[in-house]
Amino acid sequence: MKREIIDASQFELEDTVVSIKRVTKVVKGGRNMRFTALVVVGDKNGHVGAGLGKAAEIPEAIRKGKEDAMKKLIEVPIDENGSIPHDFIGKFGSAEVLMKKSPEGTGIIAGGPARSVLELAGFKNIRTKSLGSRNKQNVVLATIAGLDKIKTPEEVAKLRGLSVEEVLG
Repeated sequence: MKREIIDASQFELEDTVVSIKRVTKVVKGGRNMRFTALVVVGDKNGHVGAGLGKAAEIPEAIRKGKEDAMKKLIEVPIDENGSIPHDFIGKFGSAEVLMKKSPEGTGIIAGGPARSVLELAGFKNIRTKSLGSRNKQNVVLATIAGLDKIKTPEEVAKLRGLSVEEVLG
């Protein structure tokens, strides 16, 4: 991955709680209940991140998840249509998310977990299909992994030593 550390304090970040799970650990004295929160943060302008928070109370788990997501912010390329530069499949574990470039007026066509990531990243027109695992956490992480690996035409041109016009054909 091409992750650079991004300072989250310079962005107006919004957050969405994707899932809250109750986790039970059986111990000698009974059952210990804890909560796990999957939180996605983004500025709707090309920055997005996801984090996991675990705590004995739900609000504390959400706060920890938000902090974790801020540490894992990535920058994503958005083209002039508010879409991605090219089609791509993001993979994480057995979850795969197919992301397709879309024309103006399409909107965000995506399932719940992938939709929250794409909305907070700032996409306006994109189509996705979740392939493989339907696990919310893995779908969110597959979407972010895919967005992190997408290259702009400028990056491809620089890598190949060509002009942008030659790359785009």
